[in-house]
Amino acid sequence: MAEEASSAPAPAPAGAKMTIVAGVDDSDHSFYALQWALGHFFPPAQPQQYRLVVVTAKPSAASAVGLAGPGAADVLPFVEADLKRVALRVLDRARELCAAAQVADAEFEAIEGDARSVLCDAVERHLAEMLVVGSHGYGAIKRQAIASASSTDTQRMPCFQADSSTFPE
Repeated sequence: MAEEASSAPAPAPAGAKMTIVAGVDDSDHSFYALQWALGHFFPPAQPQQYRLVVVTAKPSAASAVGLAGPGAADVLPFVEADLKRVALRVLDRARELCAAAQVADAEFEAIEGDARSVLCDAVERHLAEMLVVGSHGYGAIKRQAIASASSTDTQRMPCFQADSSTFPE
């Protein structure tokens, strides 16, 4: 990225819907966060004031395998196919939740890359006002030690972040 994302995104044009980016993976925590966002920002039978972009990051096969040497090239197509299936399954589940919540204005993206970078780029690309992500409930020290996506996002994001560890029941 050529410039640091330190300023807030440009406001949406008058009459345009504000954008919420929801980062999901195959964990229950991320789907809890998506359900929370749907329940709080997309009430049924009311005009929708937000546009939802659901994003999942698909790691590259090479980074998922993490090995080199004889036979590694033979394994990569199988790993790639499995990662693609997981990403499609995640987006299908997100589509089902959005359909059940009667969300009309939603986009779904599976983007290859590290979750932290994919989410940061999605917020910038869609000029999102909010990022919603799940949290595994790790403490602050462990989150920083493993560089979780939610802790990294809050440091770089030019928008409000909603992390499921802070949601009221």
